[in-house]
Amino acid sequence: MAQSYQTQPYELISVHQDVEIRYYPSAMKVKVSGPLRNNGNFNALFRYISGDNDSREKIAMTTPVYMKTQDDVQTMEFVLPEKYLESAPQPSANGVKVYQSEQAYFAAIRYSGYSNESKVMGAKQNLFSVLNKEQIEIMGDILVLSYDSPYKFYNRRNEVMVKVKPVDLEKP
Repeated sequence: MAQSYQTQPYELISVHQDVEIRYYPSAMKVKVSGPLRNNGNFNALFRYISGDNDSREKIAMTTPVYMKTQDDVQTMEFVLPEKYLESAPQPSANGVKVYQSEQAYFAAIRYSGYSNESKVMGAKQNLFSVLNKEQIEIMGDILVLSYDSPYKFYNRRNEVMVKVKPVDLEKP
């Protein structure tokens, strides 16, 4: 049985080879950080959307799931449905934080299959190569985005994304 999830909206600004330049409006997100290679982050976020929040409200799952790793600490984020654009229930658990992201421009490149360190590094190298060639300024660390349940075997969608400077980017 296939499930469909609300996906975070963005506007496609331009395409450079396999790299998309996107504009993301502000969105409400929930995040948690913890040791790398630990399911605790996902579990804490899943508990939050399952009702472990101050209003005991169940919140629909959305895509993508954002992941960032720095110094053996992984931060994982869920995007909340659009109905929570202004505010969202506060988490009951310590370490889980709700916040509103800032609007920004990102460069993204897709890859398929199950994500692993080798695929992420290859996608990052391809992404940075295109951005350097196009003289698009990188403004942060990479993010890994996953769009599919771990139980989906075929046509998986993953991305590596990085914030870029919006100067000289024209909307279509």
